[in-house]
Amino acid sequence: MVHKTINPKILYYGNPVVLLTTVNEDGTTNISPISSSWALDHFLVIGLGTDGKAYENLKGRGECVLNVPSPVLWQHVEKLATCTGKEMIPPGKAAYGCVYVKDKFREAGLTRKISSVVSADAVAECPLQIEGKVRHTREPDYMEGIAIVEIDAVAVHAQEDIIKEGHHIDPGKWSPLIYNFRHYFGLGKELGKTVRA
Repeated sequence: MVHKTINPKILYYGNPVVLLTTVNEDGTTNISPISSSWALDHFLVIGLGTDGKAYENLKGRGECVLNVPSPVLWQHVEKLATCTGKEMIPPGKAAYGCVYVKDKFREAGLTRKISSVVSADAVAECPLQIEGKVRHTREPDYMEGIAIVEIDAVAVHAQEDIIKEGHHIDPGKWSPLIYNFRHYFGLGKELGKTVRA
């Protein structure tokens, strides 16, 4: 096997998609699709832009739900690609055609579900929903416009048909939607590509 040194514009090798729900100042719920996250035990770390509504809401209310969609939801996720919850559209988002959308649930054809611990609604269609409370946020000097948010998982909800032995996710029945170089993947095959420039 031969390897070649490359210099990608951004280092990104694909991650599960998360529909991050956060609480707006008026009590409604915003949805932000993200694909930079990891978990260890009951602790999660996410990365997101500092100019978005999600980060503003996380700093203001300190709680969220990480909704993990299955591959069948990729088109719903893609409907959110050019939406922002900020009425004053940030220049970076305006550059790739983002428009303000107040009700992202309706825009994406998704259903609100009341959470058990946090104020943000969950996305009912997502097989895995992790309610969380923010432990710490930081904006490293070496990553302009990017925030790292540390979250404690306070409640985990899983669709019954992906649970085994009472408290475990069955990897034979569950597969997350993967976003990889602007393409959606699931169950080992490509599902579609983002329209975002």
